[in-house]
Parts: sequence; C-alpha cells; structure tokens
Amino acid sequence: MIVVLIGKTTAALGQGFRATGHGFKVFMIQFMKGYPQYGEVKAIENTPNFYLKQFGTSDLIATAGEIDFEEGRKGMEFAEEIIMNDEYDIVILDEIGVAVEYGIVNIDDVLKLIDNKPEKVELIITGGPKMHPKIKERADLLTEMRMIKHYYSSKGIKARFGIEY
Repeated sequence: MIVVLIGKTTAALGQGFRATGHGFKVFMIQFMKGYPQYGEVKAIENTPNFYLKQFGTSDLIATAGEIDFEEGRKGMEFAEEIIMNDEYDIVILDEIGVAVEYGIVNIDDVLKLIDNKPEKVELIITGGPKMHPKIKERADLLTEMRMIKHYYSSKGIKARFGIEY
C-alpha cells in the first residue's frame, strides 16, 4: 500500500508508533530535516523497532543550495536501500513531497521507488500542500491535513518546544 499524508509528520509518526505496538518494524527517513532535537527524534530513540535517519540541515530552507541537493541525493539512495532490503514493514518518507517541490529530489526517482517497492512494504509519504499529482495518483490512501486556525497567525505565538518541535 501507498499512504500519502499531506501536511503532517505527526500523523505518520502516529501510524508508525501504532505499528510498532503490533511488532512491526518501522523506518522513518526525514528529508530536509537535520535538527537532532525534534521531539520525534528523541521519542523514536526510545521506541523498539522504530528507526529514524535525517537528511538535511538544521536550517529552514528558503532557497535550496548545494548542501540540500547533496542531502536529497543521499536520502534517496538510503531510502532505496531501506525499502528494497525487505527488513522493514513500514517505511516513512517524511517531507519528500516538499523535497520534490523544491527540486531537491527528482519526482521520477520517487515514482520509481513507489513503483518498485516490495509488496510487503507499506510506504507512507508526507509533504506540504503541493504534493506532486503523480504521487497523489499512486496513493491507495490520501489524507490532506489543513490548518483552519493557528495561534501563530492570530496571536503571534511561535513554535513551542514539545508541541511543534
């Protein structure tokens, strides 16, 4: 199955944590993220059968630079290795939709991964609201999460430790 969750890493984490409770092995590969202090990084370190590797810098990207393209390339190579090695039941490609949008990852490479993954592997793909239509087309389950109201916009409250990161 191919599950596409547009807009929330948190939803993918929830599916991963649920699966580990049933003995599944889960690997989350984060694109465009290299900040080791995210709460999910620490939580996964303490969760049996849940693994995580980040490909990116700790900075937010306004315009992609050479390091971002290099991290994207490394991330795709690693993703292919993890998906094809038949060791994990669920592989989460976190923020790969945004990596495609920024041109950090090539859409054709992502589609090749989707099309060639072993049948037993559940693939969960996350990314921003501009998920590539070809990824959406291949999804067996497509969920789009959207903000209706946010305290940043209404009250100027910035991202909070333990809540947003």
